Amino acid sequence: MSQARFQKRMREKAKQEKQAAKRERKAERAEAAEAADADPDAAVDDAPPQETVLEQLAALHARFADDAIEFDEFEERKQELLAQLDV
Repeated sequence: MSQARFQKRMREKAKQEKQAAKRERKAERAEAAEAADADPDAAVDDAPPQETVLEQLAALHARFADDAIEFDEFEERKQELLAQLDV
């Protein structure tokens, strides 16, 4: 197999894995939203502490700075974490 074909297959595989991970995260958020709608008081109790969210946000920034994740994934995860903060 030529190098170009191999690289294209790897890019396509990475793209498919990223899409699958995104679908899983969406499903988890949908389940969490349904649970929150069913019992609003439980959703407040299950919310992570602000310090934990800030630590996760700092770790996300570090992973992005080390080029461990792409910009699109970084932005998506950052928005999810920011939504969890009480401002």
